[in-house]
Amino acid sequence: MNPLKQLAQFCLVHCLKLLQFLPLSLLHGLGALLGFISNLFNSKSYKHARQNLMQSGLISKPAEFKKTLSDNALENGKGLFETFAIWFKPQANVLNWVKGIDGWQHVEAALQSGKGIIFLTPHLGCFEITSFYYGAHYPMTVLYRQPRQQWLLPLIAAGRQRGKITLAPANSAGVKQLLQALKRGEAIGMLPDQAPFEGEGEWAPFFGRPAYTMTLASKLAQKSGAQVLMAFGERLSCGRGYNIHIQPIVAGGIATPALLNAEIERIIQQCPTQYLWSYDRYKIREQEPPPDYHPE
Repeated sequence: MNPLKQLAQFCLVHCLKLLQFLPLSLLHGLGALLGFISNLFNSKSYKHARQNLMQSGLISKPAEFKKTLSDNALENGKGLFETFAIWFKPQANVLNWVKGIDGWQHVEAALQSGKGIIFLTPHLGCFEITSFYYGAHYPMTVLYRQPRQQWLLPLIAAGRQRGKITLAPANSAGVKQLLQALKRGEAIGMLPDQAPFEGEGEWAPFFGRPAYTMTLASKLAQKSGAQVLMAFGERLSCGRGYNIHIQPIVAGGIATPALLNAEIERIIQQCPTQYLWSYDRYKIREQEPPPDYHPE
């Protein structure tokens, strides 16, 4: 690797680690500033966000739509800064950021059943805090994909594999890890609105437009009989912390991609400003999955 590139990555990593020393209010302030600047330059992510929010049909009034889109850019910036702080800050300090838990009784009921829990956490609010909180109390295996930027991999491993959390790669070995965890009555976690690899999903409507949707979650639920719970971390204003919301899926379950997307839509409607509308939900991943990736 180019020595200058190595030096730049080294400096960037250490700058990111310094974020752990900042209070959450300042982290969110800096993130909001980044989101505001991105909004000014009409970036590609802003265009994706505008198109996807419009497609959703959740906001009909022009003035409200404009404000929601602007606020969403600020929330996205907050999400970027808070992620690195959560990865590197001492566990006890991060847990202090959690101000409320709504729906923990569903977790307790699922644990008593002994069949495991499948946590589905969309790109809504702070999706790092939900697994972090649960993993501080009980074992949890979280599915992840390797980043395109390889220098991020050790940061992800160190940041997310904390407490009782184990990471499972998106390949056949990782899927086996997920199944084994469920058989032990433990929890697993995944992002249900992440675009799957070609051949690993099905087309289903998402806010009225066909989106390539994962089938892995429904297959694991059918094989294990595990309780499926939707979860997200609502970001509170002024850096006050987070409220974690945990909800069982409604009647109908996630047996099909269409039902899964309906569940994701339902939870997004509770806090649309904090959804990652800039994510290209309607794509198929161009790269092929690893040769040993067979979720069936």
